[in-house]
Amino acid sequence: MLTLQVLPYSEIGNLTSVGKIRKLLNIAKENKIILLQGRLSKEEEAELIKATMEEINKDFKGIELAVLESEKSKTNALTAFRDGIANVLLGNKQGLTIIGPANIVKEIKKDPKKIELLTKDIRTTKKKNKKK
Repeated sequence: MLTLQVLPYSEIGNLTSVGKIRKLLNIAKENKIILLQGRLSKEEEAELIKATMEEINKDFKGIELAVLESEKSKTNALTAFRDGIANVLLGNKQGLTIIGPANIVKEIKKDPKKIELLTKDIRTTKKKNKKK
């Protein structure tokens, strides 16, 4: 069974960078796909990938991550300024981040307006793991 966990940014907004990364990584290790409102900072994304690489083993194959940013090309200067102030005051809540365990996520297709997440057949994956 595939599990999606929708995570409002408020669930991680008050955590430290390490706390955010641990929470997201622990959820992914439970074989859940996370739909996070907003996004991590670039530094936090890099640390999440680094932490993931350090924890890869035979049971945990890593994560797939994609970020859908808010549309910036059609915004005018006033809207961009307003969005910039909101980001400074409230954190970077615009956009959507998808994080999923690599043993479940087959591929994430991304273009500026949408993300398509393709999953592996979990039954096939489990059968392959039992044969090893």
